[in-house]
Amino acid sequence: MSFLDKIDSSKDLKHLNRDELRILAAEIRKIIVEVVSKNGGHLGSSLGAVELAIAIHYVFDTPNDKVIWDVGHQSYAHKLITGRREQFHTLRTHNGLSGFTKMSESEFDSFTTGHSSTSISAGLGIAAGKRLKNERCKVIAVIGDGSMTAGLAFEGLNQAGDFKKEDIIVILNDNDMSISQNVGSLSSFLSRKLSIKYLQDLRKEFKYFLKSLPKFGDDIYQFAKRTEDSFKTFVTPGMLFEAFNFEYFGPINGHRLNHLIDILNNIKELNEPVLLHVTTKKGKGYPPAEKNPIYFHGVGSFEIKTGNSIREKSEIPTYTNVFGNAMVELAKSDKNIVTVTAAMPEGTGLVKFSELFPDRFFDVGIAEQHGVTFAAGLATEGLKPVVAIYSTFLQRAYDQIVHDVCIENIHVVFAVDRGGIVGEDGSTHNGLFDFCYLRSLPNMVVMAPGNENDLRRMLLTAINHNGPISLRYPRGSAAGMPIEPDIRPISIGKGNILQHGDDILILAIGSTVYESIKAHSILSENGISATVVDCRFVKPLDVDMIASLVKKIPRVITVEENVRQGGFGSAVIECLNDQGLKDFSLIRLGIPDVFVEHGPQDLLRSKFGIDSNGIINAAQKILNLK
Repeated sequence: MSFLDKIDSSKDLKHLNRDELRILAAEIRKIIVEVVSKNGGHLGSSLGAVELAIAIHYVFDTPNDKVIWDVGHQSYAHKLITGRREQFHTLRTHNGLSGFTKMSESEFDSFTTGHSSTSISAGLGIAAGKRLKNERCKVIAVIGDGSMTAGLAFEGLNQAGDFKKEDIIVILNDNDMSISQNVGSLSSFLSRKLSIKYLQDLRKEFKYFLKSLPKFGDDIYQFAKRTEDSFKTFVTPGMLFEAFNFEYFGPINGHRLNHLIDILNNIKELNEPVLLHVTTKKGKGYPPAEKNPIYFHGVGSFEIKTGNSIREKSEIPTYTNVFGNAMVELAKSDKNIVTVTAAMPEGTGLVKFSELFPDRFFDVGIAEQHGVTFAAGLATEGLKPVVAIYSTFLQRAYDQIVHDVCIENIHVVFAVDRGGIVGEDGSTHNGLFDFCYLRSLPNMVVMAPGNENDLRRMLLTAINHNGPISLRYPRGSAAGMPIEPDIRPISIGKGNILQHGDDILILAIGSTVYESIKAHSILSENGISATVVDCRFVKPLDVDMIASLVKKIPRVITVEENVRQGGFGSAVIECLNDQGLKDFSLIRLGIPDVFVEHGPQDLLRSKFGIDSNGIINAAQKILNLK
């Protein structure tokens, strides 16, 4: 029996000695690689945080003590040692374990995560709540160096340091970029030794002693403090965090369990905000992930021996690739085109653009709010910024879209990737709200292509536009149409009739256009004729075309991969009401008032009736057919 087989909760860890913990770490890495190779997932960061997860649960009294894993990418080891070992094979599968921490999944998951940089704010709130209830516990927020680029993280640090009342430990997991240089064993030694409780007490007692000296006590203290800070700056680069009134320790090697356990045991005795800086290696223990951490950050199924993907390669490009190639093509002839992304050059397809036009490519880090306002500033200087951000992450910048772009009708193009159901990442990552939150804004144009050629044409249309404009496209393969050699703009607010029929009218948008065409073929075989419209625009709608068609075919089905309330179907109803049309029946297909969980895209589309079968069922219903 392995050591992992004996771990049914974090309390079982405490029965192991430190040598056994190192063996457990290797076992955990092995099972993580095995499961992720089949299910896909965030491999690199989870392999890098194995010792950190073990040390935290070994030292602290979880779940009474609260641990928040920022984003949740690195939480697989945490799941394995907190009672989910037997379910771990279901990771990221429908009705299985989430790929992130989730409060409804386990009492050990202190906060639901998925978006970055929330851990410090959430942890501070938990700590304040415990204090107000007179309940004692430690709160540990584990945050990566990438997440520290977001303003939200610094807002949390700022309040925590200002309060100095809350018992919170922030662990900075530095696993990629070097925020500050690790100067080696001396830094590690001092960080561990200076954390010991009696040394901390001695420093404080010496401070009070100096201040109590007559006449020059405070001046002597300030001189001593400056001297100490200067020395610490030389050996431990913690000035930034100490400026926030955090006690800083580190950086230390996050894979040395003995050091981690020792320093955490010492730090937990402190009753003030503490920041521990640990350095880890993404993909630790699995050579392919160590060599290529970007690819193995979020990966599909792969062959363990080689690390090679085992998914069949499709000849059909993804919408993301089509977008990236079109950006390069258009930028060659228009030097004013620039791109902005938020730590996602690979995910948004802009790597090639960044290589060809490095001066016109801006990666702002995990700072979507800043990215949008930065783009608005670029636009005021006559440039044409294209902001490429996933739909779910663009939600973070909503006020900036409203205040800094739309109010003054500033020309910023929003390339909204991963619109709709994204699949295995689940509720925190599905892009099911952008039709609603964008179409409600004055001056904003909202488009969604039904195929790869329309994406290219909409991109050119957006770049030529003079105001805020968005094009939204899904994750995964495009429709499979041959790429047209020339990119031609389209008329804003004009839809496209794809099929003609007299029985029902199908108004589709974006990814649902392809499914509507499939449904049309099956309905035709069963004697039902349908008019299918690729509406292209959620705002402005092609009012004249839609109204005239509804007058002729008063049985209407709207289809969208977005929530129904406030989405495309709602826009159609509003349009028909404004046109004074009353004598029609209409079924809106879309996502109901729920958050969609994780699972394969096709399965979830079928579950919510927005695939061809769902459209066929709606057609039968609206025609009163069994």
